Amino acid sequence: MNKKVLLTSVCRPIGPDCGDGSSVGYELLHRQITRAQGIFSPRTVNAHFSLEYIGENLDAPTVVLQYPSESELIRELKKGYDYVGVSFLMAVMHRMKDTVALIRKHSPQSKIVLGGYGTVLKDEDLLPYADYLCREEGVAFFRRLLGEPEIKMPYKHPLLVSWLRVFGWKVSGTGKILAGLGCPNGCDFCCTSHFFSRRHIQLLPTGRDIYALVERYLDLHPDLVFLILDEDFLLNKRRAMEFRECVIQGGRPVSIFAFSSVKAISQYSVTEILEMGIDGFWIGYEGTRSGYAKQQGRPVSEILTEFREHGITVLTSMIVGFDYQDREVVARELDDLMKLKPALGQYLIYGPVPGTPFYERVIKENRLQDVYTTDKDLFYRRADGFRTMIKHPTLSPEEIEDIQKWCFEQDFQRLGPSLFRVIDGWLLGYRKLKDSPNAALRRKAGYYARELRKSYPIFLAGRLFGPNPRIRAWIGELEREVHAELGSPSLSERLMSVAALAAATWTGVTLKLNLFQHPRLTRTAYRLDEKRWSAFERWEEFRRNTGLANLSVQVDLQHSRKQVWLRLEGFLSTAEATGLARRLRESLERSKARLVLDLQRLNWDKVESLCALREELASYRSRIRVLLPDPYAERAHPDVLLLADLFPSYQG
Repeated sequence: MNKKVLLTSVCRPIGPDCGDGSSVGYELLHRQITRAQGIFSPRTVNAHFSLEYIGENLDAPTVVLQYPSESELIRELKKGYDYVGVSFLMAVMHRMKDTVALIRKHSPQSKIVLGGYGTVLKDEDLLPYADYLCREEGVAFFRRLLGEPEIKMPYKHPLLVSWLRVFGWKVSGTGKILAGLGCPNGCDFCCTSHFFSRRHIQLLPTGRDIYALVERYLDLHPDLVFLILDEDFLLNKRRAMEFRECVIQGGRPVSIFAFSSVKAISQYSVTEILEMGIDGFWIGYEGTRSGYAKQQGRPVSEILTEFREHGITVLTSMIVGFDYQDREVVARELDDLMKLKPALGQYLIYGPVPGTPFYERVIKENRLQDVYTTDKDLFYRRADGFRTMIKHPTLSPEEIEDIQKWCFEQDFQRLGPSLFRVIDGWLLGYRKLKDSPNAALRRKAGYYARELRKSYPIFLAGRLFGPNPRIRAWIGELEREVHAELGSPSLSERLMSVAALAAATWTGVTLKLNLFQHPRLTRTAYRLDEKRWSAFERWEEFRRNTGLANLSVQVDLQHSRKQVWLRLEGFLSTAEATGLARRLRESLERSKARLVLDLQRLNWDKVESLCALREELASYRSRIRVLLPDPYAERAHPDVLLLADLFPSYQG
């Protein structure tokens, strides 16, 4: 336990303005999917969530850095670490080398571990920069490396929230759910599938495991939406249907975006999908003659049309540069896709990634562009889906890259900003589901209605700044339809529209001048005794050693928030409440952490007096927040009112 671990991304700044590939950056949406949409591009920073996940599940004191500057990394390295793990992708291998150089200079005693999908490269390319290579599920690897005992899945899952911004405003928070790694589909270009040898590793093995995590997130913030990170979530029907049952029984509105294939989706009705809470999908459209097994099932045109009618947002990914494609073929495929009106579109060049069958075929047939056979570093740097790496039968590299750019521009010019395409889908879904006899579908219609109302302020900017007159007119008509369905905007919403117009203008300025385009450092300490997170081991002990016959005590250490979440479920006698309160007071005496006391799931019909909780914890009320059932409900337990009066309520 004397070993200390530092896990980090490569250093910022990164991006095309810093000499990196054209799609390399901190944001998948803005750098790839909505790259042609300018001020209308939604913004969210994609952290290396795997590092937080590993950090949560080690016993050793661990610090995670997300996008440090060189000076910030150096400052952290000087604190002394036994192991430093660096996560990287192949396209930023040159950044990895710079990061490793800093580690060796400022912390020469540290052992270096390289991980992430960049480790698809061969040992001979990577071992000059590392002592160890992690090419497997990271928790098991690091625990074995540190000599820690093996633990079983499901592992502890940190609460990882990213924030989506439109015109610089926060519009929603997304809880990340790491449900699985790898994919059995094995598409020939897919690094994530072949990295794990076409195996699917279920980090959350059951639907109940996934829903329990959803509940934890909703307790933290009731308005979160969710992203399930699993390459083909619906492929495992048993797990998905168990999750659906949990969502139905839970009765809480849930909004989920997931990755899935046509093959997997074809196993379900649209009603079953909506009952899971899923209202967004990333689906591989690829190409009409690509022939991948995952595309077998219902016609994709039928699926996308039905989903849009039910308010389900669809992001389609299309590939440019298949052997059978020329400019006319791509134009026809794009025409067919545009008729289906996907809310978002990604258009990447068919590229060979080491470790995939396509790469092996390209090397065997000597089809790699000559410049990349002689300059491996250039190959790595440009392997981002926006450069032509292979020799095409009929198209030059410049022609393929021009076709790709044309696809992104056509997507924007023909269908308009993705923001308004999503709104259009929500309106269709609301109309379709609002009078459904199915309670789950009516809840989904209610969610669509709330999101539509929240979108009122952005219409003015859309009508003025849309990409062309036809799209601007369509946005105006969409606005009128939404108002007719849900009511005219209030005075405050009209004022917010003017503010949004100013925010959109400022967004355009920052993009043009490349201002404020890099995130700040995010640092999370796990099991490290710091001022605001001292005596954390007391709470770890609390989690392990609380054994009460009729009460479940769940302790969630939220390291990034320096907060302890303690949930009680069952019933509590006066004697048990006294003992529990004493242990909580002792932990609070030794720790500076904040405590959220979640009492919503107590069986209040069997709970005796909780006066001990009030008396023992009263002096710590500034650091305690409580979650209670409605204290003013009819026949509420008397202690609910007393606790509500003494302790502030948790507000998220």
